[in-house]
Amino acid sequence: MTTPARHPSRRSRGILIVAFVVYLALLAWVVLWKLEVPWGGDAAGLARPIKLVPFVSSGDAGASAPTELLINLVLFVPFGLFVGALVPAWSWVRAGAAALVASLVLETVQHLISTGSFDTTDLIVNTAGALAGWGIFALVRRRSGARTSAVMTRVCVIVSALALVAVVAFVASPLHYGPQRDVVVERSASSR
Repeated sequence: MTTPARHPSRRSRGILIVAFVVYLALLAWVVLWKLEVPWGGDAAGLARPIKLVPFVSSGDAGASAPTELLINLVLFVPFGLFVGALVPAWSWVRAGAAALVASLVLETVQHLISTGSFDTTDLIVNTAGALAGWGIFALVRRRSGARTSAVMTRVCVIVSALALVAVVAFVASPLHYGPQRDVVVERSASSR
């Protein structure tokens, strides 16, 4: 039988909070602006489609590509790791609820600033990713016992550092996934 995990020490908690803030800033930048220079969309947020039926095409919104689903899942795994490390007493239900709220905030903001549309598929996949991260935390807690706090602090700092390196590498590369804003789209008189 393993010893239950303790809450992180004051120093570890401070390190975790800084690493979590770095992760959240990178997550917001990826979700809202796809690692491009922050910008506001051209259309009013309320005019963009809202996809309420997950995993299928509906209205103007197509079904999410498998690659997009995998990226969203992976992007939220660290969220679950951090929640587990910062509040180890939380259940998977509370961790999932926190991830759902964070995802809901990001989806709503991207819709309102017109950098993306609200999609319930993203809410589900993002929450699943965070729950996978919390599950990893639970496995680490089971194996590490009283050392969980130290192990998770290292894991979370490494994850944030790797995310930062990946973002820098992506920004420095010629790849870009934001909208092509140098193209003017003409609308016909009937669509105005």
